[in-house]
Amino acid sequence: MLQQLPEFYRGKKVFLTGHTGFKGSWLLYWLNKMQAEIKGYALAPENAFDLYNQIQGDSLCTSVIADINNSVKLEEEIVSFQPDIIFHLAAQPLVRLSYEIPEETFATNAMGTAHVLKALRSLSKPCTVILITTDKVYENKEWVYPYRETDRLGGLDPYSASKACAELVIHSYYNSFFHINRYKDHQKAIAVARAGNVIGGGDWAKDRIIPDIVRALENDNIISVRNPKAVRPWQHVLEPLGGYLLLAQKLSDDVYKYSGAWNFGPLAEDNLTVEDLVKKAIQVWGKGNYHTPSDNKALHEAGLLKLDISKAASELQWKPKWDAAKAITRTLEWYKSSKTAKASELIDKDIIAYSI
Repeated sequence: MLQQLPEFYRGKKVFLTGHTGFKGSWLLYWLNKMQAEIKGYALAPENAFDLYNQIQGDSLCTSVIADINNSVKLEEEIVSFQPDIIFHLAAQPLVRLSYEIPEETFATNAMGTAHVLKALRSLSKPCTVILITTDKVYENKEWVYPYRETDRLGGLDPYSASKACAELVIHSYYNSFFHINRYKDHQKAIAVARAGNVIGGGDWAKDRIIPDIVRALENDNIISVRNPKAVRPWQHVLEPLGGYLLLAQKLSDDVYKYSGAWNFGPLAEDNLTVEDLVKKAIQVWGKGNYHTPSDNKALHEAGLLKLDISKAASELQWKPKWDAAKAITRTLEWYKSSKTAKASELIDKDIIAYSI
């Protein structure tokens, strides 16, 4: 299915929020590779070594550095650009940081989404919109059953709850202004994408497992593992991005069939523990050790989380191409190669390999 994407995106006007982030930078590069015309809207990269700067992101798009909470600015940029497609990735994406800045997390993730949808009401042309939330929007009962798109939403930590709030915002705007039954009037196609725990080269965020592992390995430090038995739906970053791109294409062709929420994650039998991931990373790197510190004041993080991807598999014909072991291997090899190769070359190599 991915072979059809370059023809579809060539010349399309794509508005991408969060384009300076980790996932946003990968998606920006891929869209540019397919010759889309891109306008990005996000905060500035935090560091000179962030992936966006490494791939010279300013040369790949018209970059607007602004806050998603600036509703007036966001609407001006969307309306002036007249996009065919919007991918909304801008977010405060870190669970542990959300405990430190809960109000900002709710503002960015819930109200930021509302601002995108508000701007959409001022757009007087057809537009396909993919709103990215997370696998953590579900009310996690930590049971062995994978969560389906119709399961109850919730969230204990501020990050998860803020994303569940964003889903409620989307649901309200959809029913109030963009319902499928009135599509011929408003011409806005809306879908929500919920992805698992993504890994891939170029991520340097604090308190994310792969960046923490790489920093420790590069400095010959022992890897600190907070929740070794926690199970997550690990997947390479290209897996959900390929799903988003495919979903936008399908939704553009048939809004009545492809509106709604979609899970993008690994196969059910491919969920690894944090400890499994760390061991595999050490194996690929060629050295390293880890330990589990005792912390009686540890913040709550989910212990078990699985996604049911049968809807995407049956209706989009989307399924993961790389299992968790391959995703970990390619990710660690990316970081090892980054000492001698350009980030853009490494991303390009992964996209080509994934798209075959």
